Amino acid sequence: MTTLPVKQTIVLVHGAYADSSSWNGSIPALREAGHRVIAAANPLRGLESDGEYLRSVLDSIDGPIVIAGHSYGGAVMSHAADGNPNVTALVYVASFLAEPGESLVDLVEKFPGAQLGGAAQPVPYATPDGGTASELYIDQEQFPALFAGDVDLAVAQQMAVTQRPLALAAFEAPATRAAWKTIESWVLLAAQDLAVPAELVRFMSERADAHLVEVDASHAVTVSQPGVVADLILEAAAKTAR
Repeated sequence: MTTLPVKQTIVLVHGAYADSSSWNGSIPALREAGHRVIAAANPLRGLESDGEYLRSVLDSIDGPIVIAGHSYGGAVMSHAADGNPNVTALVYVASFLAEPGESLVDLVEKFPGAQLGGAAQPVPYATPDGGTASELYIDQEQFPALFAGDVDLAVAQQMAVTQRPLALAAFEAPATRAAWKTIESWVLLAAQDLAVPAELVRFMSERADAHLVEVDASHAVTVSQPGVVADLILEAAAKTAR
């Protein structure tokens, strides 16, 4: 008697200036394919602490897992999945695949084309130790063109208002883990991306020996082309089922 592969739980990790609702367009297709889906709330406070939080989410899941991370969420995913034998595949969506020792700042400065940082506005916030730190917001007026150029303008403007800020320290922190070195990975390149430019994504994908798919989309590809995103996640799940 043949035993069918167990359907993986799919964990979705949003990036900076977004929240879990950015995956809403892809979730129905993933669930219809028989997968349990969890859209994790990424704290966006620090690469190590965010990674440890996501690691705790993964540890709560029984059975095999596929993780998809968008933008900064990919860096968090790379940390959290490292050493986890249940993770069968990683899907980087308009995202970062950092080497240990590299920060996201290091990566966006490697190649031309990243424009989002110029619209980032630092705002101070109180830290638990009684000090202050800076978090970054994207200027609301510039957000639609720079983050979501192929999203309906009214939707993009609403995304600008509801954006969640990223702590500056998370953007500057060097990666300490790289799960893509040991876990089969897929990469979705958004050709019109002004946050993680196409040339940088190709470089990181080739370095990681990942499966690369290109689509003509903005950085907000999870919102503008959720079907393409879901298809790639399902491909990764099917090819690593066990």
